[in-house]
Amino acid sequence: MKAIVTVIGKDRVGIIAEVCAILARQGVNILDISQTVMQDYFTMIMMVDASGCAMKFSELSELLSSEGEKTGLSVRIQREEIFEAMHRI
Repeated sequence: MKAIVTVIGKDRVGIIAEVCAILARQGVNILDISQTVMQDYFTMIMMVDASGCAMKFSELSELLSSEGEKTGLSVRIQREEIFEAMHRI
């Protein structure tokens, strides 16, 4: 199942590595990444394949959110179909 991961926070060294390590430990494959720094804020959106994930999607969502909060990041994951439905005009 494809999903969209968004990451927002104050820019610093290691953000991409931290988020990617969490995903890799859970068996989530990263398909595409787009990231930028807007003034002092880091933003990233990733398309991932969570079909090999070792935990339930809801647990993965909670893990990403809680690990992000520990380091001052907002990390969210949404199923691709939900993300697309929310962003249709």
